[in-house]
Amino acid sequence: MSAPPSSPSDRPVPSLLVEDLAFAYPDGHQALFGVDLRIERGERVALLGPNGAGKTTLVLHLNGILQAGRGRVEVAGLPVAKPALREIRRRVGIVFQDPDDQLFMPTVGEDVAFGPRNLGLPEAEVAARVAEALDRVGMAGVADRPPHHLSFGQRRRVAVATVLSMHPEILVLDEPSSNLDPAGRRELAEVLDALPVTLLMVTHDLPYALQLCPRSVVLDRGTVVADGPTRALLADADLLTAHRLELPYGFDPTRT
Repeated sequence: MSAPPSSPSDRPVPSLLVEDLAFAYPDGHQALFGVDLRIERGERVALLGPNGAGKTTLVLHLNGILQAGRGRVEVAGLPVAKPALREIRRRVGIVFQDPDDQLFMPTVGEDVAFGPRNLGLPEAEVAARVAEALDRVGMAGVADRPPHHLSFGQRRRVAVATVLSMHPEILVLDEPSSNLDPAGRRELAEVLDALPVTLLMVTHDLPYALQLCPRSVVLDRGTVVADGPTRALLADADLLTAHRLELPYGFDPTRT
């Protein structure tokens, strides 16, 4: 006898669930209009869209910096609301576009240890997390160095380590490839490709999205206008034109 069909409640709990999310700023500007987004555990998703599309507003809802005007957001089944904010902010690690916004301690090791120490973990556990996080981003051995002595690409990888030391459920990256030279871009891609976490990457760098994220979501004027395989979306010239997305000259997503 065949098994009964599965119901929605039988599906695994996703890393991120956004349902009918709407938000307006105090000045009346409506930034999001009923956004729906589901990201399963371990998925790698690029969030694409022109400036002003609502991408940053959406990201700021994921760890409770902004609160939904309508709809709901859940991280690993936890509602993003005041009672769970401490745990939500541990599970959602945001890596800013400028690593200098994230690195403020005298040494790399102290920066990476800052989050775990704030959780009240024993120093032995903090030290283990620092070593593990730096090793994952290819920066083992620099714990005693001041961050400002590192290259920009190295600082960005250390910024990723500060988030990894919190053992997040979701890693959210804001324009991770910006201002990187080709070697730094490649090194960061290798790091990100090897991480065992759910990844949401906000980017205008369409080739980087194709390299790292099998799925992409296009957000424009506060709504999701496309959601599907990255290669297929990037090959849709009409979609890209309609939403002010441009591939580099000569780049063919169907041939990479």
